[in-house]
Amino acid sequence: MANVVVIGSQWGDEGKGKIVDWLSNRADVVVRFQGGHNAGHTLVIDGVTYKMSLLPSGVVRPGKLSIIGNGVVLDPWALLDEIDTVGAQGVDISPDNLRIAENAPLILPLHGNLDRAREEARGSAKIGTTGRGIGPAYEDKVARRAIRVADLTEPEVLDARVEELLVHHNALLRGFGKPEIEGAALVDELNMVAPRILPYAGNTWKQLDDARRAGKRILFEGAQGTMLDIDHGTYPYVTSSNTVAGQAAAGSGQGPGAIDYALGIVKAYTTRVGSGPFPTELHDDIGRGLGERGREFGTVTGRARRCGWFDAVLVRQSVKVNGIHGIALTKLDVLDGVEELKVCTAYRLNGEIIDHLPASTIRQAKVEPVYESVEGWSESTRGARSWAELSATTIKYVRRIEELIGAPVAMLSTSPEREDSILVHDPFTD
Repeated sequence: MANVVVIGSQWGDEGKGKIVDWLSNRADVVVRFQGGHNAGHTLVIDGVTYKMSLLPSGVVRPGKLSIIGNGVVLDPWALLDEIDTVGAQGVDISPDNLRIAENAPLILPLHGNLDRAREEARGSAKIGTTGRGIGPAYEDKVARRAIRVADLTEPEVLDARVEELLVHHNALLRGFGKPEIEGAALVDELNMVAPRILPYAGNTWKQLDDARRAGKRILFEGAQGTMLDIDHGTYPYVTSSNTVAGQAAAGSGQGPGAIDYALGIVKAYTTRVGSGPFPTELHDDIGRGLGERGREFGTVTGRARRCGWFDAVLVRQSVKVNGIHGIALTKLDVLDGVEELKVCTAYRLNGEIIDHLPASTIRQAKVEPVYESVEGWSESTRGARSWAELSATTIKYVRRIEELIGAPVAMLSTSPEREDSILVHDPFTD
C-alpha cells in the first residue's frame, strides 16, 4: 500500500484541505509534519464548513488516526480552542484519534509578541507574517532553547528551560522597548494547560512506524506551499519551515522510504498572501474577478489574496524540488467564462529568457513573465465529476498545463464540495 504526501505547489492556499479530506477516506493515518497554526485548511462537507489550522484534516472522518508530528510548532492554547470549536460541530476528538509528538516544540505567548514587534519595526519592509509566533518558535527550536511538549511532564526541567528561554527573549523585548516576561507567570500558564495537552502526547514516530509495518496507509499533510519553503521559496518572504515533500519524513520521524507518492496541489491560476515577488500578478479587473469568484481570502488571517495567471515556471520548479508524481488541479471552475486565458511559460530577465525563478531577491523582483495565450471556455465546470462533463477547450487547458509542468493530473477539483472531483488515478493504489 502506498503512503502519500500532499504538498502545496505554489504559495499555499491551493485547496489542500479538500484534497486531503478526500484522500483521507482511503487512509488509516493522517499526519501534519510542519508549520503551525498559521496554516489554514477549509473543508466543506455536506454543506458544513470546517476551518482548521493545527488539526490534521483527517479528524473529521470517524475511525482515522490523526497525528501532529515533531516538525510542527504547537500552540497548545490554539489547539485546545480548535478542538473545542470543531468538537462543537459534532466531531469527536480524543486521545484515541489524535496524537501529538512529545518532541514537538511549543509556541508560547511571547513568540507572538516578538513576531508582531518585529513586523511593526520593519514598517514598509515587513515580511507579512501572520504574527502568531511561528518564526520565533522555530528560531528557539534551532537554537536549542525551545520548550517541548515532553517538558510539561517535568516541573524541575520546565523551570530551568523557561529561565534559559527568557534570558534571550527579555533581551530582545528590551531592545524593542516592550515589557519583559515574568518567568513564574509563564510557568504557571504552562502548568495550567499541561493537563489538557499531555493526554494527547506520545511517541508518535514509533506509532507511525508500527502502522507502516502493519500495512496501514499513511497520508502526510503539508501546510503552506513550496514557494514559501524556508530554503526553496521566495526568501525572505517565506514561512519558517521546510514545506517540501522531503520534510514529511523528518517532520514525522520516518525514513525517506516511508514516502511512496508525492501529490502536488495546484490551483488553476496563481495566488499568494502577504509581501514578496509575484511575476504573474494581475492588478486589473481580471485579477479582481478571480479573487471574487474564487473567494480568495485567507482561512486564518482573512487577508485578501493577490491573484494572477497560472505560472508554469513556478509549478515546474515545484515538481522537481518535491519529486511530484502527479498533481491535483483545483479551482478550475473559477476560470469559467474568462474569454482568453494566459499561462506563464518562462521569464525574461535583463533581456534573457530563463526557465526558473532565481534565488536572488533582486533578480526575483526583476523577472517578467513570458505568456502564452490559451482559449477560454464559456461552459460551466462547477461540480463536474467526470471528463465527459468538461468541454474540449477546458480539457485542452488542462493538458497544456500537464505539458508545461512535466507532471500528469491525478485529480481535478471543480468546487469546494468533497465529491465534486474527477479522479484520474488514485495515489494510494496506482
